[in-house]
Amino acid sequence: MKKLLAMLLVLSMAISVTACGGKSEEKAEAPSEALEETPGEEVEEEAEAEAPAEGAEYVVGICQLVQHDALDAATQGFMDALKEELGDQVTFDEQNASGDPATCSTIINQFVSDDVDLILANATPALQAAQAGTGTIPILGTSVTEYGVALNISDFDGTVGGNISGTSDLAPLDQQAQIVKELFPDAKNVGLVYCSAEANSQYQVDTVQGYLEELGYTCKQYSFADSNDLSSVTQTAVDESDVLYIPTDNTAANNTEVIRNVCEPAKIPVVVGEEGICAGCGVATLSISYYDLGVATGKMAAKILTGESDISTMPIEYAPQFTKKYNAELCESLGVTIPDGYEAIQ
Repeated sequence: MKKLLAMLLVLSMAISVTACGGKSEEKAEAPSEALEETPGEEVEEEAEAEAPAEGAEYVVGICQLVQHDALDAATQGFMDALKEELGDQVTFDEQNASGDPATCSTIINQFVSDDVDLILANATPALQAAQAGTGTIPILGTSVTEYGVALNISDFDGTVGGNISGTSDLAPLDQQAQIVKELFPDAKNVGLVYCSAEANSQYQVDTVQGYLEELGYTCKQYSFADSNDLSSVTQTAVDESDVLYIPTDNTAANNTEVIRNVCEPAKIPVVVGEEGICAGCGVATLSISYYDLGVATGKMAAKILTGESDISTMPIEYAPQFTKKYNAELCESLGVTIPDGYEAIQ
């Protein structure tokens, strides 16, 4: 019996040693397998670990002041560009304030409550509401003429800072004044019609007035509070002016038929700040592509969402090109001759 037990003990020890030897061999082989991986593969794995998850999803809230061609085009360009960059990773909550700044605030507050990843504020009142609504969620403005004026920033240097950046629809105002001179050199009085509720409209007419007066025109400003007094204010301007100038103004853009119904029968031409207004009631403009402006804003949004860029250091971007355009139908009706270099609005 003792011999049997001794033999069993020896056999058990042998098995144990064999097993341990097997595990040691596996451990010894592991480093050699790791060495077979190329350094590039190791770096690639680390980079993948640090990059945002491929399945990351983003919700973008869009607050558009009012529905009209220019703002609609900017919103569409923004969504198209962001979809192209991020595909199905991004979804949109698109809201329209129907021209009411107070509704912009309500929309923004809902976005903040929903904790969206980024807000697009389309037009100045939307941007102002977004600024008041959140200091943490990234905000991109578009269709905003002058950010320093819109956000009450003195000595604006081109970068807002904080959680705000965006794109500007400002076309060169001196060149818009030159269009008045080019088309109506014999005119004496220019009426500047704009909505007093829009800070950027005031900025534009003040600036254009300076250029027009340098060109020898007598200018007078005619402001309307909202669409309710637009017709009567326009009528007064028509009675006292040879030509009207209307800047990039959202209320005017949403009520071009009202303006045309006053100006066309009186044979008073209107030079305007952007293509959408020109298509409705103007004879000519120096305009940008609002769709392209939206695309530029969408590309900015993609960089912010993916962490490629810090919004606090992103300067305001401007349209890359401007085009002289004219309203062929209205020019014919008013007997206005357009020189070479202008493109007909389609």
